[in-house]
Amino acid sequence: MSKRLIVSLLFILFTFTACSQNDSLKGDKPPKTLIQIGNETYETELGTYCWETKGHAECVDTAGPIELLKDEKKIPVKAGEVVTIVMNYSPKPGEIHLNEIVNNKESEVVIENNHFTVPIKKGIYYYSYGVYWRDKKDKHVSHGDAFYAFALEVK
Repeated sequence: MSKRLIVSLLFILFTFTACSQNDSLKGDKPPKTLIQIGNETYETELGTYCWETKGHAECVDTAGPIELLKDEKKIPVKAGEVVTIVMNYSPKPGEIHLNEIVNNKESEVVIENNHFTVPIKKGIYYYSYGVYWRDKKDKHVSHGDAFYAFALEVK
């Protein structure tokens, strides 16, 4: 299946599932998310999202991580360094996924307690951090989801 078709289907799914009533999410759009490497913090770029607050849902579709970050400076990191993803928001998302894109190949990265380890091989790595706030009673209903993009350059 083509990436455009998959993105379109996901967008339609999120549009339908984001329309149930739930006032537990705050703000007009998903919370700011940062990455921390050592003592330094860096902003991520908010990409595609669906967000429901006060009975109103909005979905925004954007380009993928590579396109979103093409003109942005890549974050320099050392091989094997630990990265922490920081989201100061409550309630925390119930589901998270981290995908790494290198040489146009995407793979899921293991993330534990909001931490993951940078690859050892030098190069530029793009990441898509997907988070989901699902309904507690019906896991097929989403009250919000967001995808954040960032790029690391292993030196």
